[in-house]
Parts: sequence; structure tokens; C-alpha cells
Amino acid sequence: MSDTPKNSRALRSNFGIGSSFWAVRRAQWRALGLSDDDMTRPKIAVINTSSELAICFSHLDHIAERVKQSIRDAGGLPFEVRTAAPSDFIHSAGSAGRYILPTRDLITNDIEVQVEGAQLDGMVCLASCDKTGPGQLMAAARLNIPTIFVICGYQDSGEVDGQHVDIEDVFLGAGHHAMGAISLDRLTAMSENAIRSPGVCSGMGTANSMHSVIEALGMSLPGTAPVRASGTKMLDNAAEAGRRIVDMVWEDLRPRDILTEAAFENAVKTVFALSASINTVKHLQAVATEAQSGVDVYGMYERFMDDVPVLCAVRPSGTSSIEELEDGGGARGILKQLGPLARGDARSVAGKSLAELLEGYTPPTDTIRPLSDPISDRPAIVMVRGNLAPDMAIIKLGLRYDRKLKVTGPAVIFEQPNDAIEGVRTGKVKAGDVVVLRGLGLKGGPGMGMASRLVFAIEGAGLGADVSVVTDGQLSGLVNKGLVVGEVSPEAHGGGPLGLLVEGDMITIDVLARRVDADVSPEEMARRAAALPAPALSDQRGWLSIYERAVGPMDKGATLGPVDS
Repeated sequence: MSDTPKNSRALRSNFGIGSSFWAVRRAQWRALGLSDDDMTRPKIAVINTSSELAICFSHLDHIAERVKQSIRDAGGLPFEVRTAAPSDFIHSAGSAGRYILPTRDLITNDIEVQVEGAQLDGMVCLASCDKTGPGQLMAAARLNIPTIFVICGYQDSGEVDGQHVDIEDVFLGAGHHAMGAISLDRLTAMSENAIRSPGVCSGMGTANSMHSVIEALGMSLPGTAPVRASGTKMLDNAAEAGRRIVDMVWEDLRPRDILTEAAFENAVKTVFALSASINTVKHLQAVATEAQSGVDVYGMYERFMDDVPVLCAVRPSGTSSIEELEDGGGARGILKQLGPLARGDARSVAGKSLAELLEGYTPPTDTIRPLSDPISDRPAIVMVRGNLAPDMAIIKLGLRYDRKLKVTGPAVIFEQPNDAIEGVRTGKVKAGDVVVLRGLGLKGGPGMGMASRLVFAIEGAGLGADVSVVTDGQLSGLVNKGLVVGEVSPEAHGGGPLGLLVEGDMITIDVLARRVDADVSPEEMARRAAALPAPALSDQRGWLSIYERAVGPMDKGATLGPVDS
């Protein structure tokens, strides 16, 4: 922690008295009821994604008020700033889910415009649904002003006929219903009872994964992820973060002081130890890119996947509940149990190193296993390459090593998710096939379409153990049944190998060899590539058109605009 005393350094938000910026700002803020003394204080943005469109965000205004009051009490001046608020379950209805990933970057740019344009001194980010945490982290890394995160909690789930049901079960159940595997009455009952409070999905999907990653990176106070959205602990955490950000501004403790290689190592290892979401890969890489850190997150996943065992597996990957993980120590417990695998030299918004924060700490329950007795010593996320994915692709296995880990089958190719689902329903897709769903990538979408409905339809048709999927689209961070290779890079659009396949080409997925290949010679691939027309921009309008033109490569996290090489 810096020894710099409070009030001893100039704040960028304080302009020279009598200057144009000072005069017009004073006129605006005096009209808001602020005093001249208020205007000398550290000016803190409270980044809020409140929205009435999704239950994930419905409680954030209450949290924002707690944070703002705490900032005032600590001598700061809070300003609430709103951004886009995407929910996968709501906003994936339009354009086949292609708005979801691009909205992450819209959040980042929302924050830049409002915080950098106004020259505020610090930020408190309210992390909620899947894309808010990553978008906020990217903004923190880009702007590099003191920033702290408040983890805004997971929802309570329910029961149907004595059986646990949550939103993930509803998502999967819809795929089963589409194939006739469950009744409409059953699906309706599940949707009626799945959610019992505000907050994010209660499984170890992308939201809870990213909440744990935020703490593992050192960007939230220790012991704050995951957390019940319906409890008082979350509000206490919010108040503490509001107090802490004011000190961080005076200390000039910035995100790039924290987002070091050691921090990213801890985050990646936390993902493996929790059997967490595959979507963390591209989000962490995007944060590293925005921080101009030079960290190769994809390389870290490849390097560490065989070294880090699974220490806790929350539904749907395992049998533990998210409540049990929280009560067992959460991200802090994971980092403690990782022992020598964790980088103790990483820093935190608390102003201490990870080693200092974990000194004397013992997880309160045995939910999180020690390194000596893991749930599994095999990687829950497998990074693969091959002639279909020369850059990279991802398989989320979780704990499912009791199934076929090497399959070979003929390609059955679809360009649209609905066509693929219809192919499953009508019997075009058969046991032993490898379904190729392509054209859903960053530019081909544009915006990276969602492939999970196809995966769930295959499972609902009873083909989950016998049909594999290879796609350049993105997948649910929660439930991926069967052997599914996602986010194939380079994507099909623009001549990637996935776009060169023809119906019937034999594909081999070999988990243990870390390969995904087509039995097509390099010469034949080159011939097919030469026959392709030059890629053209889509006729998409609006935000997706902007995204298509600006998005960078997946290995840089699919960030917008130029990136450092």
C-alpha cells in the first residue's frame, strides 16, 4: 500500500479555477446541488448496468445507493453512470444471439466515453451478468484509473416436484422439449420455479466464473465472490468497496499495477480449479490486451491445463451448489487450496499481495478440496489445435472423462442454428455424425452467434453421446453436453479451414491428443480455398455492422480497434 497521505496529490478531475472547464462544470454541478467543497473531492464513477429487462440487474440500483453513500462517507463524490445491460437469456433472441459478445465491447466504450470524457478519478464497477464484468474489466484496463469491483451476486433457484431447478435447467429443458423429450407442462413448471430472487445464474456459468476471476485477478476485495444476491454480505461488501476506492484514488493504485502476469496466472488457474466457463478464455485475453500487458492468456490456458486439478465442481459441471462454494471460501478458498500453484506476489485492490491476504486463512468447510485430494486431476477445459483449428479451439469437458474421448465421423454441415436444429429433428443428423455449424464467428456472424441451442437439441434427441459438434460459434458457459468443439479459430468466414469442409469429410476429435482434424490433404484444402470468392461484408446495419468492421482477432480477445502485436 502506498505511503502517500490523503489529499497530497493533484486530482485530474480538478481544473484550474477560472478556466473554461472549471466554469462550465461548476455551472452544471452547482445546478445539481453540489457545493464548491464537493467539487474538490475524488470523483468516483459508480458503473451500473441496472435494467428492467432481466432479473440479473433488477437489484443493482439498491447496491449503487449503498456504494454511493459509502463513497460520500469516505470523502469522495460519487456519480452513477449507466451502460448497456445484456442478458444472454433476453438479448440472444435477436440476430441469433449475435448481439451478446459485441455488447461486452459496447459496455467498455460506454464507460470510456463517460469516465474518460469527464476525467473522473476512479471507478466502482457493479459486476453482474455475463458480459458486464468482462466489459468493465476491459474498461478498467484501458483507462487505467483506480478501480474496484463489487460482485453483485447470484440468484436463489427453486424446485419442481422436489427436484432442484434453475435457469440452466430451463435452457436445457427447452432443447429437450423441442425434440419431444419433455412436455410443455413440465417446461412451463420449470420456468415458473427456476428463479426465486434477483442475481445471476446460480450455476458455474460465465457470470459466477467471471465473478471468481475478478477476485482472483485482485480486482475485488478478498472474500467477495461468489455471493448471494439475496443476502446482507453483498451489501456489506459494496459499502466496503465504496470506502476503499477513495483511498485507492489517493494512493494512485491503478489496474495495471494489479493486472500483471501473476494476476492472470491466478485467474486462469482458478478457472481450471473450478471447472469454470470456457468463455473466461476470450474475456481474460481481452482484458490483457486492453491492459497492454503482453500476456498471452490463450497460451496460459494451454500451458496450465494439465497442471491444475479440479478442486470444486459446482452444478452443472459437478454436484456442489454455488451456495456451498461461497460458504466454503469461494475464490479465496480456491486460491488458498491451490497452494504453491498460486502466485503469491500478485497484488490486490486491498493494497496487499495475495500471499499477505491468504496468510493465516483456512477455508471454513471441505467443499474445496486440497491439491493432494482433488475431485479430478484431468483438465475441465481442453484447448485443441489441428488442421481445422490451427489457431485454437476449446472443449469444455468438465468431469466427463467416462465417455468417448476420440471420435471420427462424417461432417454434416449447417450454416444456421435453426437449420441445424431442424436437421436433428428430422433425422438428417444421425449417430456417429460430426455436426459442423459454421459462419457464426466474429466477422461471419457478425458478432459470434450462439451454438448452444443446437447442442441441447442433440441432447434432447437422445444423441448426446453419439453426435459431436464443431463450430466457430460460442457456447454456453454452463452446460455443454456431448463432445463439442467451440470457438474454432480461424473462423469459417474469410477462408478458415472450417469454411472449406464439404459434406461427408471425415473429422476426428481427439481430446487426449488435443487435436481436431479433417481427413483432407493440404493440397485439397488449398484447392478449395483458391475456389472461394473473396469474403464480403454482410448487409448488417447498426452496431453489428460497426463490430464486424472493427473487431480484432480471437487470439487478442476479440477487442475492437488496433491492438499491440
